[in-house]
Amino acid sequence: MIFWFVAIAVTAIACAALLYAAGSRTVNAAGPELADGNRDFGLVLAGIDADLAAGKLEAADAEAAKGELAREILRLKAETQQVAALRPEMGRAPLLAGLAGIAALALVVYAQLGSPDLPAQPLADRVPASATQEVDLDQAIVRIEAALAANPDDLRGWTVIAPAYMQMGRFGDAVQAYRRIIALSGPTPDLQTNLAEALMFEAQGAGSPEAMDLLRTAAASDPRHVLSRLYIAAELTRQGDYPAAIAAWNDALALSTGDEPWLPAAQQGLAVAQNDGAEPVDGPAAALDDQQAEMIAGMVSGLASRLAEQGGTIEEWTQLVRAYLVLGDTAKAQAAFDEAVSAYPQAFDRGELDTLALGAGLTIKGAKP
Repeated sequence: MIFWFVAIAVTAIACAALLYAAGSRTVNAAGPELADGNRDFGLVLAGIDADLAAGKLEAADAEAAKGELAREILRLKAETQQVAALRPEMGRAPLLAGLAGIAALALVVYAQLGSPDLPAQPLADRVPASATQEVDLDQAIVRIEAALAANPDDLRGWTVIAPAYMQMGRFGDAVQAYRRIIALSGPTPDLQTNLAEALMFEAQGAGSPEAMDLLRTAAASDPRHVLSRLYIAAELTRQGDYPAAIAAWNDALALSTGDEPWLPAAQQGLAVAQNDGAEPVDGPAAALDDQQAEMIAGMVSGLASRLAEQGGTIEEWTQLVRAYLVLGDTAKAQAAFDEAVSAYPQAFDRGELDTLALGAGLTIKGAKP
């Protein structure tokens, strides 16, 4: 019932405003405009008399000028009366009746078609489900693949589908897509690094000589290309070539300005390489007694359960993998790493985690095509 009181009150206010705006009133601008015109004519008449008195005009010329001025005044007055006659005034009764009819019609239509008794809902809940559904990635890929089959030289289509393949874990298809992009547009450090990343994922931790060649070519062609150098350093660390890995990590770190998101991962990778592939462990964690190990294991178990049920951030997955490595449970560390790769299939999201895992001898097995 409160709704109808509010609706009627708002409708009445709106009708009153329209009635006031459309009602018959004297236009204030008409009076001053006419008064200003008469004042101008008076000034002209005074000027004619002054010129006559000063001898600038003959008496006949002065009379003619006054006659012309009189005719102009009559013409202006006639035009004003004609405009007023063409603008008939509408009575308040028809206007009020029309507004009342519109208001009543609106209320009756809403009473029949509306639902005033429904509780308030957030706007997001009122949007049809079909309007909020995300575009299905698989269907989009199928459409793009069909378009590429018809036009294999569509560079834009290959550029769109290649990272989508990586996200879906279709690394072999991503390799072919990046090869096609390079064939169509020419090699660049970014494209060579993307192709190398796809090759390394396709190899699933076994390494790829072609990927290393691509990364070295990308790094050589652009002295400031950081991503290729980071991949080179990580791969050298995985291969156990620690002197070369240390040099590669230092080359990448030399390009840092101090606030890059990849900096912590690179510093961690350098520390692993300097420690002959083992992650440095400082303080009491280096020598856990049974009670400490049991307490940490309980905390790790809770974190693992939550991540398995609800998922989590890449930092939480990194914390879980690191905790298993500290506890010496390589099998669980590998399993957690596999789940993290499945949750975050794009390598650039997992910089610190990949450095930690590969440095500890883990392999990439998640997100299989």
